[in-house]
Amino acid sequence: MRTFALLITFLTVVAGSAFGQAIVLKDGNRIFSSEFSIQNGKIIRTIQIGEQKATSVVDKKNIDSLEWPYPSEITESADLLAKGKTEEAIAILKKGRDFFANFEGIEGSWFVDIYFAFIEALNQGGKFDDVVKALPALRALKLTDAQKMRLRIIQLDIERQTTSDYVAIIGEAQSILKETDDSAIGASLWNIIADVHARKKEWEKALLSYLRIPVFYGTQVQRVPEAELNAAKMLIKMKRYEDAGSFLARITDAYPGSQVAEVATKEKAAIAGMKNVLEEDTAAPAGGGKDGKSGEAKPPGGEAAKTSDAKPKA
Repeated sequence: MRTFALLITFLTVVAGSAFGQAIVLKDGNRIFSSEFSIQNGKIIRTIQIGEQKATSVVDKKNIDSLEWPYPSEITESADLLAKGKTEEAIAILKKGRDFFANFEGIEGSWFVDIYFAFIEALNQGGKFDDVVKALPALRALKLTDAQKMRLRIIQLDIERQTTSDYVAIIGEAQSILKETDDSAIGASLWNIIADVHARKKEWEKALLSYLRIPVFYGTQVQRVPEAELNAAKMLIKMKRYEDAGSFLARITDAYPGSQVAEVATKEKAAIAGMKNVLEEDTAAPAGGGKDGKSGEAKPPGGEAAKTSDAKPKA
């Protein structure tokens, strides 16, 4: 019987080690993830004794470190962002942040990493007020050099939304691009540059900047859906309705069930049946047609628009 009990104990330890999720106490003992839960901000340990269960509160000061693999919340959220499901990604990261907050400052905790990913997802999802509120706490954390660079990007993105000094913003973005070859940073910066061009109503420059993300930073899959949607919106601004419609249709097919697909569907419905408008169609004299006669300027659905074979410029 004693041998059997030792075997069970050994298997439990091995199983716990395999998953690598454990609290390491200062006395060397480990509390595996199956043995504790978080309740009202407290770490509750549960021990099975025969048919009875005994619980106790684990004091944080008795914890030496965490043995925890790379958080699944970060990988799962990145996958959701790549599918255009921003809200779901934010929800998963919030759950992970709340869990690791109980181990903030403890060696092996992933709190800083998952909190940073949470703020970046909020920023990508356009949760501007939430990002601004969270920045003081984010700045107070012990960040790596890479995270400090990413924080610089977030701050620049905030400036992009709160100031009209577009020259300075683009200049700073281009300066950072010269400092790093990190694809995640590059994708973020081109999104900022593209948005500035859009705010300045420089539709073609914005289009080309948004398209740089899927073309040159395609590995940053979490950035691609939003960039493609914004590129399609620029085509609409340029009155390239047919091109935009094709682009939007591809987005709804590529990211089913996502927020991006939902927006794309609405945008596509709004321009349904509209034809590309060539620049010369919009330049007709106010009192007559393009040939100077008294006829009306050709509408978006006119013959000239029908013959357009313009494609998205990349």
